[in-house]
Amino acid sequence: MAILKFRVYLEEDDSVYRDIVIRHSQTFFDLHQVILKAYEFDNKHAATFYRSNDQWLRGREISIEKYDKAYKAEPLIMADTVIGSEIKQPNQKFIYVYDFVKNWGFLVELINVSKEESSKITYPSVSRKEGIGPQQYGTKGLLGPKFAEVEEKYDLKEATEGFGEEGEGGDNDGHGDDDHQETDNDDNGLSEL
Repeated sequence: MAILKFRVYLEEDDSVYRDIVIRHSQTFFDLHQVILKAYEFDNKHAATFYRSNDQWLRGREISIEKYDKAYKAEPLIMADTVIGSEIKQPNQKFIYVYDFVKNWGFLVELINVSKEESSKITYPSVSRKEGIGPQQYGTKGLLGPKFAEVEEKYDLKEATEGFGEEGEGGDNDGHGDDDHQETDNDDNGLSEL
């Protein structure tokens, strides 16, 4: 049985990615669920995959369900579509879109195919995490609308300017003047030795 390894990049920042291993016989719905788990997103919104090419153009759609929108071709359904059936080239690419309001975009690229299945792994699984993933709802969603108002009212970046500079230049660091300490040594008679 073939094990496929996909690298799932955050569309806005390719330094943030998750590597996912999955059996070729599993479905796109399984891949959808493990991507959400890898990025710590909930499972409350609509989602779809697009078959893609090297230029990341959107091709045939593979959706959770048929949505109320115009399609060029009927979409495939995630739960009914085996991943292996949609692998057309060695570095097959897909675009994954989650939550059509927030429009989270992920670039999914096949990076490895292995014939050896590990008995220690439950497939699908996240095999590597790189970078800090985005907050699904951001600070406004976590802390409520009042925090967003405070953020907008006060420019928090300006408030942090200047911190960490005090005492770095040796001026006014609270330890007194070094020249003054040398004269104290002279008064103790140590310079005569």
